Amino acid sequence: MKLREYQEQDQDDVIALWTRCGLVVPQNNPVKDIQRKLQVDRDLFLVGFMPQGIVATVMGGYDGHRGWINYLAVDPSEQRNGYGRILMSAIETLLEAKGCPKINLQVRSSNSDIIGFYVALGYGDDNVVGLGKRLEYDA
Repeated sequence: MKLREYQEQDQDDVIALWTRCGLVVPQNNPVKDIQRKLQVDRDLFLVGFMPQGIVATVMGGYDGHRGWINYLAVDPSEQRNGYGRILMSAIETLLEAKGCPKINLQVRSSNSDIIGFYVALGYGDDNVVGLGKRLEYDA
C-alpha cells in the first residue's frame, strides 16, 4: 500500500470505502465531511492505495491545541495487514510536524476491536466523557 494526500477524484471511492467499513451514518453526510476537510489542513487527509484502488483512509486535524483522528478506514478485505498502523504512523508524523502535542480520537464504545487496535498503538482512555453539539444537520 502506498500513501498520498486525498485528491478530488477520490471522492466516490473514499465514500464507498467508508460505507463498506460502516463509517457512514445518517447524521454525517460524507460529501459534506470531505468538503469541510478540504477547507482546513487538507494535507492531513490521506488515502492508501493499491493497484485495485483506494483501500484505506485517515483524516487528521489540528486546532493548535490538540490533534484529532477521524475516518480511519481499511477495507475489510485488507484488514489485519498492518495498513491501519501505517496510516496512523503517517498521520501522527504529520501532526507532530505541525507542533501537535497530543492526539485525541473518539470511538463508539461498542467497537471493542478498534479500541484494542488503538490501545496497541499506545492510545489510552483519558477518563473523559465526549460531548457534542451539532450545529448543522446533514441528514
